[in-house]
Amino acid sequence: MSLASLSNRSFSFPVLVADIGGTNARFALVYGPDSATDFCVSTATADHEDISSAIQQSLSFSGHSKPRTAIIAVAGPVTGDRIPLTNAKWVIEPRKLIKDLGLEDVVVVNDFEAQALVLPGLSGSDIQQVGSGAARPASTKFVLGPGTGLGAAAMINAVDTWIPVPGEGGHVEVGPVTADDFEVFQHIERVGGRLGAEQILSGTGLPRLARGVTKAMALERRFKTASEITIAAEQNDPVAVRTLEVFARALGRLAGDFALSLLARGGVYLTGGVTPRIAKYLTDGSFRTAFEAKAPHEALMRSIPTYIICHENPALEGLASYARAPDQFAVELDGRRWSRKDGLS
Repeated sequence: MSLASLSNRSFSFPVLVADIGGTNARFALVYGPDSATDFCVSTATADHEDISSAIQQSLSFSGHSKPRTAIIAVAGPVTGDRIPLTNAKWVIEPRKLIKDLGLEDVVVVNDFEAQALVLPGLSGSDIQQVGSGAARPASTKFVLGPGTGLGAAAMINAVDTWIPVPGEGGHVEVGPVTADDFEVFQHIERVGGRLGAEQILSGTGLPRLARGVTKAMALERRFKTASEITIAAEQNDPVAVRTLEVFARALGRLAGDFALSLLARGGVYLTGGVTPRIAKYLTDGSFRTAFEAKAPHEALMRSIPTYIICHENPALEGLASYARAPDQFAVELDGRRWSRKDGLS
């Protein structure tokens, strides 16, 4: 792919955009390059045999026009004509989708690629700034998403083009810094002999972190889910509160590491299902203090802004932005775009 080739890209409207997770599938329609995103529906993947039936039922329930293109975000790599979901029974088969729905094109991308695609267009009530700093225009941005797991992606700007770069940043190492951290981290169980960030900074990781806090405080708690911890914290349970305090500091350090390594002067953005549930702990100062504590570069870190994404469906909006103006984004389509004109055999 060359940047010069991007000017030849376009999609036939209406474009269906889809954010497919292990639990829920979200769909929206984009009717043209100047139209707003028309949100259709969110539905449980378990309620449908496959993605084709979910789309057909969702669109018929909402009375929307038939799409000609589908751009789909999935959690995981796109490695062939059959794309299984990690935490659901669906297998995305683009050629079958083209047949079932009469589409002209299907594009499948990584879920955090979609999260990165939304970053250049976020403003106003879509974001809540945490701490100081101001985003530089046309500068690298980074998105970090504690949800079921911990997703991460960069959005690089080069030659007047935005380039989304997904990866496995959620699996980098994370460790203690403060005295409180050292007291807790020695009690956190390792996975494969290491402590990856996702193992504590995610919905599935929060109970592991809480067990470490429980041992450090010599108390008895048996939190099984992230929601149990956040609910207990609202009731001022000391173990739950301390767990979220440690979580926020560690997330701040990790966000700062990515900002520093990529010089993300366009800002670092937090998304994911856990983020809105712990906003209190992200805005009380500890997250930002940990983010900025990167000696000898504290002044640089203070200049880089951090945000909580407040948009209800950022991945869908990112895909919609790409559908409207694909020439503004360098999205690799080799092996990830299927067209009716190429044949369905």
